[in-house]
Amino acid sequence: MASLGFVGLGMMGSRMVQRLLAAGHHVTGYNRTKSKADWLLEHGMRWADTPRQAAASADIVFSSMADNDALLSVTGGSEGILAGLRAGKIYIDMSTVSPALIREIAVEVSAGGAHMLEAPVSGSKLTLEQGKLSIMVAGDENIFEQVKPILEAIGPTVMYIGASGEAMALKIAINISIPTQILTLIEGVLLAEKYGVPRKKAVEVMLNSAIASPAMKYRGPFIAQMPDEAWFDVDMMQKDITLALELGHHLGMPLPTTTIANDILTATRELGLADKDFAIMYRVLERMSGISE
Repeated sequence: MASLGFVGLGMMGSRMVQRLLAAGHHVTGYNRTKSKADWLLEHGMRWADTPRQAAASADIVFSSMADNDALLSVTGGSEGILAGLRAGKIYIDMSTVSPALIREIAVEVSAGGAHMLEAPVSGSKLTLEQGKLSIMVAGDENIFEQVKPILEAIGPTVMYIGASGEAMALKIAINISIPTQILTLIEGVLLAEKYGVPRKKAVEVMLNSAIASPAMKYRGPFIAQMPDEAWFDVDMMQKDITLALELGHHLGMPLPTTTIANDILTATRELGLADKDFAIMYRVLERMSGISE
């Protein structure tokens, strides 16, 4: 069994490692804040002091980072992932970042004789914990076939997309639907509430109607009761929306509904709610509608 490294043990990365450990894999992990990884160490994960050490200790190293800057911070430099790669090793990034950045890193990895795949995911922490995560993969198809069984330990739906950058572009394309769907659900709930229908009842009925997509079913209940911990906060959602708008600009394509969602997310941040799950967008529409919190 291949030895694995994992860099980035946040909400999603830590749960990915948990599933890999549960499947019997040996994992060496690194996170900028070590205390967040204590529970994984108790479950058998080994610790690496640097991203380079995590990569050097493994046949296959993964990363799951918040954004472009975070990914660059763990891949480059003398203690980065790329410095720990040797010829023949495999690097799999599971972040949601710019397709252009992924292609740049893939070129550097290839120049050193190693192989890189991008493997962004579709789903939430609940989807991941339930074993229902979807994974999109791009890069060398032969390398993909080698690592597919390992990726299936993280999520059962593992799909090969194509050349470097394509899986990331598709993930970004998927993600623009999520806030726009939730925004329309919020509009509908508040419309019904302003007429007199109790909010919880409106949410319940809508989530059992023809409009209820999986994304709405996961996050729709937050309109009535926000979670104690954000599944995907406003800042992270706006980061993904910004990636989409930048890609649309590069391709000369307008994204009108995405632009509206971005404006509402900006207004949500201005209310001081950037660290809340992005379903908190309903607060903006409450104010615009004259509905008390």
